[in-house]
Amino acid sequence: MKTAIFPGSFDPLTNGHLNIIKRTARLFDKLIVAVATNTSKRALFTPAEKVTLIKQAVAGLENVTVILTTGLTVDLFRKQNATVLVRGLRDETDYRYERQIAAMNHQLENKVETIFLLADPNNSYVASSMIKEIAKMHGDVSKFVPENVNQALQAKFR
Repeated sequence: MKTAIFPGSFDPLTNGHLNIIKRTARLFDKLIVAVATNTSKRALFTPAEKVTLIKQAVAGLENVTVILTTGLTVDLFRKQNATVLVRGLRDETDYRYERQIAAMNHQLENKVETIFLLADPNNSYVASSMIKEIAKMHGDVSKFVPENVNQALQAKFR
């Protein structure tokens, strides 16, 4: 069984993330969406809220599991007997950053392989930080996030 892990902070889940999830689910027997904490950012949603929102958004994808994770991604990779890590790339800046992480993960655990999926052009400029800023100012983010996430963002900023 080929198992992929798509780790991220998903704060919030965007249509770009969802597109990567759907495409990866078609490529692998099992996809684990691993909700992690980015210690360098202040999160809007709690880890439990993020897991719930993602589970709702991927409800129709039978081979996708959403979990909360702490610690190193390579430890999760080993624990889940994963085949590959999946990362989405919007642009060359993402590539430079993700290439460094992939190299470090490979050094920490030489079985860790990372594949990169290019963002759909319609999502290549969408970043969670921008979504939060627009929502905070009561702007319409409905075309950038799944409907359940849009509702959750509206509730956060009422």
